[in-house]
Amino acid sequence: MQLRYAFRLYPDAAQQASLARAFGCARVVFNDAVRAREDARKAGQPFPTAGQLSTCLITEAKRTPERSWLGEVSAVVLQQSLRDAETAYRNFFASLKGARKGPRMGRPRCKSRKDARQSIRFTANAHWNITDSGRLNLPKIGAVKVKWSRTLPATPTSVTVIKDAAGWFFASFVIDTDPAADAARMPETDGTIGIDLGLTHFAVLSDGTKIDSPCFLRRAEKKLKKAQRELSRKQKGSGNRAKARLKVARAHAKVADARREFHHQLSTRLITDNQGIAVEDLSVAGLARTKLAKSVHDAGWSSFISMLEYKAERYGRTLVKIGRFEPTSQTCSTCGIKDGPKPLNVREWTCSACGTVHDRDTNAAINVKTAAGLAVTACGAPVRPGAVPAQREETGSHGFSTERCAA
Repeated sequence: MQLRYAFRLYPDAAQQASLARAFGCARVVFNDAVRAREDARKAGQPFPTAGQLSTCLITEAKRTPERSWLGEVSAVVLQQSLRDAETAYRNFFASLKGARKGPRMGRPRCKSRKDARQSIRFTANAHWNITDSGRLNLPKIGAVKVKWSRTLPATPTSVTVIKDAAGWFFASFVIDTDPAADAARMPETDGTIGIDLGLTHFAVLSDGTKIDSPCFLRRAEKKLKKAQRELSRKQKGSGNRAKARLKVARAHAKVADARREFHHQLSTRLITDNQGIAVEDLSVAGLARTKLAKSVHDAGWSSFISMLEYKAERYGRTLVKIGRFEPTSQTCSTCGIKDGPKPLNVREWTCSACGTVHDRDTNAAINVKTAAGLAVTACGAPVRPGAVPAQREETGSHGFSTERCAA
């Protein structure tokens, strides 16, 4: 499978100017492609093909005075920008036909130089390389300093240079992993676990373990409020406002990085210790419309479950999702009697049938494990067979380690 390994870049002033030029050229080619397709649609003509757009918007445009500066950047960057426009339209039409999962996508729009995220992509045709000194050598940009937090497991197939809203630069490498090597890294285990996700505790496991919620956003709320207040007092369009905006963006980036690192560490530990994992298929979008919205977003359940999915697929583990309407909090894990709904302030309850005193979250985690077919009876047979390995739609690893190691 394919994974992404991201590392922090530290370009100097000249390299930052070259990257800004490349971002701008890629953005102009993307916008020209969108505009050409929109003009064809309004005129009732068929959409121009990718080859026609490449010839018109790149090859011939470089010979005109208006677009001669496109020759100052690598041609691969411009070609990849056209591919991005092609992918955007393909996803849009698939969404209209109902062939694409998730909410309906809108028509591709033109990009702006004020967008929070700018990116360019280099494939193998661009002849980029990693130097002996550990720098990333990019065509028409130069050798950029990289902070290697870990060693790349294989030769990358492409690299994407990203500038985020905080003004930080990252290099995202695409790696084809070896399934045999990944399976050998994981120790043999036959353990199974059920996970009940919550707000008071981020996760409660079926063995009784409770993992506290770090509440990264809540802890940084005072600092974020102060930075946002300073931003709102700055005059629009001024240099001080741009500095204040960066301060707010970097404060949010630190919160997101801390949350992502917590998710990576916990998901890796669970995948390492267990062969089978059961979780609930929560409706995070629905919960985010309630009065608990800020706490739900602060927990980041969707990101955590996505990490469990791709890591389970990578290392040959089994991840089972049970339905969100399964009454895990209403059912006694001892006798199986459904005892009815209970308000959220009830954290312990006694089964009316067998008299067992239950911790609400631990009982729900046990029921999640049972509903997924991972629980074992006294005879040693699974309660419900047929656990299916998880499938992941988008692969990628975006966590950043603070440790420094050789490239």
